[in-house]
Amino acid sequence: MKKGILGLAAGLMLSAAVPAMANESLTQAASDAKQWVMQLGNYAGTRYSELTGITKENVGKLQVAWTFSTGVLRGHEGSPLVIGDVMYVHTPFPNNVYALDLNADGKILWRYHPEQNPDVIGVMCCDTVNRGLAFADGMIFLSQADTTLVALDAKTGAVKWSVQNGDPAKGETSTATPLVVKDKVFVGISGGEYGVRGHMTAYNIKDGSLAWRAYSTGPDAEMLVDPEKTMVLGKPIGADSSLKSWEGDQWQIGGGTTWGWTTYDPELNLIYYGTGNPSTWNPSQRPGDNKWSMTIMARDADTGMAKWFYQKTPHDEWDFDGVNENILVDKEIDGTMRKLLVNFDRNGFGYTLDRETGELLVAEKYDPAVNWATEVVMDPNSDQYGRPQVVAEYSTEQNGEDVNSTGICPAALGSKDQQPATYSPETGLFYVPTNHVCMDYEPFRVSYTAGQPYVGATLSMFPAPDSHGGMGNFIAWDATKGEIVWSLPEQFSVWSGAMATAGGVVFYGTLEGYLKAVDAETGKELYKFKTPSGIIGNVFTYEHGGKQYVGVLSGVGGWAGIGLAAGLTNSNDGLGAVGGYAALSDYTALGGQLTIFALPD
Repeated sequence: MKKGILGLAAGLMLSAAVPAMANESLTQAASDAKQWVMQLGNYAGTRYSELTGITKENVGKLQVAWTFSTGVLRGHEGSPLVIGDVMYVHTPFPNNVYALDLNADGKILWRYHPEQNPDVIGVMCCDTVNRGLAFADGMIFLSQADTTLVALDAKTGAVKWSVQNGDPAKGETSTATPLVVKDKVFVGISGGEYGVRGHMTAYNIKDGSLAWRAYSTGPDAEMLVDPEKTMVLGKPIGADSSLKSWEGDQWQIGGGTTWGWTTYDPELNLIYYGTGNPSTWNPSQRPGDNKWSMTIMARDADTGMAKWFYQKTPHDEWDFDGVNENILVDKEIDGTMRKLLVNFDRNGFGYTLDRETGELLVAEKYDPAVNWATEVVMDPNSDQYGRPQVVAEYSTEQNGEDVNSTGICPAALGSKDQQPATYSPETGLFYVPTNHVCMDYEPFRVSYTAGQPYVGATLSMFPAPDSHGGMGNFIAWDATKGEIVWSLPEQFSVWSGAMATAGGVVFYGTLEGYLKAVDAETGKELYKFKTPSGIIGNVFTYEHGGKQYVGVLSGVGGWAGIGLAAGLTNSNDGLGAVGGYAALSDYTALGGQLTIFALPD
């Protein structure tokens, strides 16, 4: 992340001289709590800050320090990066980038305005969002909507190299943030609603050349799977595991896209990410488990070879994409210290696994409204080990094509979508922004045409019944017990990324536009401020000039806000979200603004 205003420029030149040490330099930068150098805060994805200037006692005195208009409407996900004296801000399509001088009230040092074909907007599933920038070796990395991965000089904004990661004519787009590990930058692909075959790809930082690509579906060689060494719940995956789970060659248009977050364990040298829904949304058209969609994947960062897989929702019938972040923590469980991975899946189950072996340790519902499955089988001796037990009433395939299955909880956007959770080592708890939403789901037969929607279902969404009447909760979760510790009801889904701090405060944003601060131990609300537009961005913090700042991007949109963002009014549009979130227009409007908060002098 950068800047070049002087001392940091020397550090950038040093890191640029030794690209093989990018991992170490980025780790060092992330260990400096004064900066915010990765979208998830660190390789482990905890989104935790050690800064203590803002505490439970004084957070109520926060004031707006300064603001910056991005000049772009639509949904603003992700967050800026802060390196030294420079802040790097991104926007939704057309994916502009700004470098702001923190020593001069956010003066624009440089700007990057890419030229992209606006036709790509038409093949972006759920708004024109982008989840942010990455940094390493004196470069800023941006994955544009048209799948161009570009490396920008952090000091000047000049393009150092670019590479095309996909083909928008086939429905391939990009919304995810890249992740840098060692001398490689990893990037996924979007387009599951267009029959895109998902993959994770590694490019060499030096020149953008291809290092490796691992597909989510298909032959073992193309998935970078060793049938004897890649493990699934403690057993070898076996030959042709994906091919055997699809009918014919459906795996070629099988989805499993990789538009979520990636984390990394330097000791194990493993990256972790999730794969999305199988294509089409009509389950009767794709019999089988549809491997390896809906799967947590652990891969060697150098070679891409798969270490272990865990499929959370075999033969997905509800669009419960499995791309949510995998948070890495070391904790004691059942009396033994374990290297854990914690995942809050769209399907409503919170999973805790051993991140070295892929052993499943905990799988419990983190929203009581979840009804599509009763439980996940935890007995290793059972042939159902690790599988959710589907309730027939809510099986969209069993009910049949052109049959409207009603009252399924959660809705397709899940008990949590991509909005990242946070973890505090002080409390040992995870803080999770959630959706409290259910749906009616009617599958219908659809044919595949490259570049055309390949959905095959009509949805409607609504608040979970028999509860507080709202569409969201912000919860504290014990991942070793699989229990909610406390829960705060919200009128709308909580679609912003949360952040915990050593000051005992947890921050999150709401779709109405509020930045909120709560007590990490009790959940008591300590502060709120309504920003100009709904918040689907991720809260971040940094220190500059001896003062701690907290910031967040406002700009309503994303799947939940697609009606506002794209001007849609039909209740079934936006893959069912427009009707469910129709009332949101009574509380906020489109915008694109960065708001920075600080305590008064």
